[in-house]
Amino acid sequence: MTTTAITHIAALVTNDPSLGDNSPLGLIQDAAVVIEGDRVVWTGESSKAPATDNAVDAAGRAVIPGFVDSHSHLLFAGDRTQEFNARMSGRAYTAGGIRTTVAATRAATDEELSANVARYLAEALRQGTTTFETKSGYGLTVQDEARALRIAARHTDEVTFLGAHIVSPDYADDPAGYVDLVTGPMLDACAPYARWIDVFCEKGAFDGDQARAVLTAGRAKGLHPRVHANQLGHGPGVQLAVELDAASADHCTHLTDADIDALAQSATVATLLPGAEFSTRATWPDARRILDAGATVALSTDCNPGSSFTSSMPFCIALAVRDMGMTPDEALWSATAGGAAALRRTDIGRIGPGARADLVVLDAPSHVHLAYRPGVPLVHEVWRRGERTGARKHG
Repeated sequence: MTTTAITHIAALVTNDPSLGDNSPLGLIQDAAVVIEGDRVVWTGESSKAPATDNAVDAAGRAVIPGFVDSHSHLLFAGDRTQEFNARMSGRAYTAGGIRTTVAATRAATDEELSANVARYLAEALRQGTTTFETKSGYGLTVQDEARALRIAARHTDEVTFLGAHIVSPDYADDPAGYVDLVTGPMLDACAPYARWIDVFCEKGAFDGDQARAVLTAGRAKGLHPRVHANQLGHGPGVQLAVELDAASADHCTHLTDADIDALAQSATVATLLPGAEFSTRATWPDARRILDAGATVALSTDCNPGSSFTSSMPFCIALAVRDMGMTPDEALWSATAGGAAALRRTDIGRIGPGARADLVVLDAPSHVHLAYRPGVPLVHEVWRRGERTGARKHG
C-alpha cells in the first residue's frame, strides 16, 4: 500500500491527549499525518514526518477527525415544508407529524428511497461527516421496516431498527398489538439488517414499559439498545437507557438531577441534537450541566424531514456553543469522539495510529472557526477511509 503524508497542518485535532498537548483534543501545532491504505499510521510535528510515497500540503489549514453523526433518520420520502412553515408561524410540534412521512415512505419505490439516502449522505460528506448512523421508523409495517433497513445497510454499517417510532396508524386503537408486532414478526424480519434497536420513549409514543419490552426483545435478537429519551418532557427514557446499558440516550432535553447522575455513572452517552430544538423552537438542552456532572456527550444532527432537516454537523456545533453552553473544544470533541462513543467505536472520531483515515481539512487555521464563523462553508476537503474527496479549488 502507498503512503501519503498531509503536512504543514496549522493545528491538528487528534482527540488523543497523549499524542498532543495533553488536552482532550490532543492538539498538535504545525503537524503532519501519515496515511497508509485506509488507516492513519503516524501523527506528529510536520518537521519530523517520515518519508512517504506521496505528500499533500495543507498550507496552514486545520485538520480535524471526520464528524461522526450518530443519530439520523434518512430513510424517508415526501416533504414537510408546510408543517415547518406552520410551526414557525406558531403551531407547537408534536410527534403526530411523523404519520405524514410514513404515508409518503410507504408509497415510494426502493429506488427512490435509496436515491434519497445517497443524496443526503453525499450532502453530509461534503460537510465533513464520514460516519453516519441512520434509522428506519417511517414504514411501521413488517415489510416496509425491513425494506428500509435493507436499503440503509447498503449505505452504512450503523443501521438502527426503529419500528417503535410511533404506534402505526394501522394500530391506532391497539397499541399493545403494535408492540407485539414490533417485538415479534417485525423484529424477526429486521434484525438481520440492523446493529441497533431504538424506541421513542415519550408521551404520545411509547411509555416506559412498552419501551422496555421493545429494547429487551431487540437485545435478545443481538441488537444493542439506544433510546429517544426525554425530548418533549420528563420521562423514564434516560433511566431505562442506563438500566439496559444503551449506547446512547438521545435528545436529553428535560433531565432531572437523578437522570444526569445516572448518565454520569454509566457508559451511556447523552447525545444532544440541537437541530431539533432549533427547528421546533423548543427548550435547549443544558449541555453545561451534563458535562459538569461528568457524563459523556455526543452531538448529532437528527437529520429528519419533520423536526431537524439539516445534515450539517458544523451548524450543530455552532448551535451547541451558542445556545447549549458548550465550549468550541467540547462541541468539536462531542461531534467526533463523542459520536464514536455513542456508536461504541474506537476506530473513528480520532486521528492517531490505527484509526480509520477519516479527516476533514478546514479552510481555517483552527477548529474554533466552526463556531466562530457559523454558516460559512469551511470544509476544504474530506478524507474518508484514506480516500481524498471534494478538494475545493480557489482563484
